Amino acid sequence: MLDGNERDELLATLGWWVEAGVDTLVDDAPRDWRTPPPRTAAREIPASAPEPELVLRTGAASPATVTATTIAELRHAVEVFEGCPLRTGNVSTVFADGNPEADLMLIGEAPGAQEDRMGLPFVGPAGQLLDRMLAAIGRNRTTAYITNVTFWRPPGNRTPTPVEVETTMPFVRRHIALVRPKAIVALGACAARALTGDVTGIMRLRGQWRTLAVEGADYPLMPTLHPAFLLRQPDAKRLAWADLLAVKAKLDAD
Repeated sequence: MLDGNERDELLATLGWWVEAGVDTLVDDAPRDWRTPPPRTAAREIPASAPEPELVLRTGAASPATVTATTIAELRHAVEVFEGCPLRTGNVSTVFADGNPEADLMLIGEAPGAQEDRMGLPFVGPAGQLLDRMLAAIGRNRTTAYITNVTFWRPPGNRTPTPVEVETTMPFVRRHIALVRPKAIVALGACAARALTGDVTGIMRLRGQWRTLAVEGADYPLMPTLHPAFLLRQPDAKRLAWADLLAVKAKLDAD
């Protein structure tokens, strides 16, 4: 028998599948989807850390070189960085959530109002949908790592400007290098453009694997639709589902 939380999680996952138009099994062989995937102990990200030496060397507007050697050092470097105008007037620096040792890294564009209040990415309605998307491929926040290309909420929840994103990208690239995921998912046009440099619309970018070179290593990157877009355009969930299946297949093959 399922308890209340397990039942709610299963119903949410089934709802996502139905809305996405699923009519086939994910795996070749049947499996019990009520059995959760093995839990990986998440490494706690400290709320603060001792100030590291030479974490970054700053230029006039953005760090020229980010030299943090741990997630904790990188988080501290982001929290004390004053080169991005977005940090003014916000409650929180929204750094990341999930397991930094996971093989799947998801990168969105920026925090919203609820994320700013709670200090965590993807906790509002779009975050709830993202949790359902992850559950549909057997993942959750203990088996994935979630962040954004900017760490502070833009006024009115607008899209970050290219200049604002440029100031934080050295941190994002170092973040990727420290996590070393097997696959990266870029959630939405802003994140996809920031990571790939391609200004093509997200409908053309999505569903195609890209290779992201960071500090001498190559990472498979899949652009897909942002959960906030899917809330406005639920018919597009079937496209995101196809992208998720491609990501699952990539991770399962490695």
